This record gives sequence, structure tokens and C-alpha cells, in this order.
Amino acid sequence: VQLQASGGGSVQAGGSLRLTCAASGRTFRSYGWFRQAPGKEREFVGAFFDNNRRIYYTDSVKYRFTISRDNAKNTLTLEMTSLKPEDTAVYYCAAGNPILSSVRTREGYRSWGQGTLVTVSS
Repeated sequence: VQLQASGGGSVQAGGSLRLTCAASGRTFRSYGWFRQAPGKEREFVGAFFDNNRRIYYTDSVKYRFTISRDNAKNTLTLEMTSLKPEDTAVYYCAAGNPILSSVRTREGYRSWGQGTLVTVSS
């Protein structure tokens, strides 16, 4: 599957951004967002887990970020609100067939998009 992420940019703290990941080619069942800040490891942000059709988030983005999946358009959207400087990172979309224990891990995903930069200034 090819994944194309878009929508990154620069915003002031408290602002909002929407990221979209468009998938084409082979279809995986679950899709997620990860991010990597400078000098840090890539970390889980959230994911749509097809096995139970639930959406999972890391604690630091709960109630601020919202993930939605559009099967007809084969897209995954990340709505980010109340952005903080610590949200600054390159955001990656990912696709795969993880099991529940791996839905929050990089190892659960087989295909990765190219990343889109989100910069939040204070």
C-alpha cells in the first residue's frame, strides 16, 4: 500500500491542524498515526483498529486529537486541536494488520507514509 500524508504546517499553541493520509494499492485492515520529534524515537499517536473497530490514542493527545477513518475514500484523518509546542514532530501514517497487543507499536504496521511536519510555536 502507498500512503500519502498531507496537511502539516506551522501553527501557534492552541491552534488546530488536520492531517490526512490517503491509501492506495494493497489494503490493510488497520491504520495509525505516529510522530517523531527531533532527537526522539517515533511514538504512537493513535490508530483505527479494524479488528474491533475502535480507535486508540496515546494519553498525551486524548481529548485533543481525533482520528477518523473513511473506508469509501480509503483515508485516515487526524484532527488536532489545542496544539502544544510538545506536539511538534514529523507525523507519519502507517498501515498494517496488528493484533491488539501491537496496535500501539511500530512493529504492528507494515507500510509507512513519508511524513508531514507539524510545528507548534509558543
